[in-house]
Amino acid sequence: QWQFVESGGGLVQPGGSLRLSCAASGFTVNYYAIGWFRQAPGKEREGVSCISTFNRTTYYIDSEKGRFTISRDNAKNTVYLEMNSLKPEDTAVYYCAADPRRQCFPGDYGFTYWGKGTLVTVSS
Repeated sequence: QWQFVESGGGLVQPGGSLRLSCAASGFTVNYYAIGWFRQAPGKEREGVSCISTFNRTTYYIDSEKGRFTISRDNAKNTVYLEMNSLKPEDTAVYYCAADPRRQCFPGDYGFTYWGKGTLVTVSS
C-alpha cells in the first residue's frame, strides 16, 4: 500500500531554516515527478516546487527562489525541501505529492499520491 509521509516541520524563527522530508513507501519516487505544495490558513493550496524524474527542478513562487531547494534521494525513496531565510508568510501546512507524468506541470492536476502534510510555523 502506498504511503507518503512528510516530516521536518515545526516552529522556527524568521530567518531560520528547515528541511522537510517526504518519505515514500509502496511506490518508487524515481518514477514520478514529486511536488511540494503548501496551504496557509484561510488560503488556497499553492504549488511550491517540483522535481521531475530527470531531476529538473521548478519553483513556482517568486519569493522562494534562492531560498528553497528541492532534491531527491532515490536510494532512500525520499524527496526533500530545504528552506532557508524563512519568513512569517511561509507559515503553512506543507504537502508532498507524486505525479506519474514524470514531468512538472503547473497546478496540482495529475498529482495522484498525497501525503498528510507537515506544519511549518515561522514566528518570533
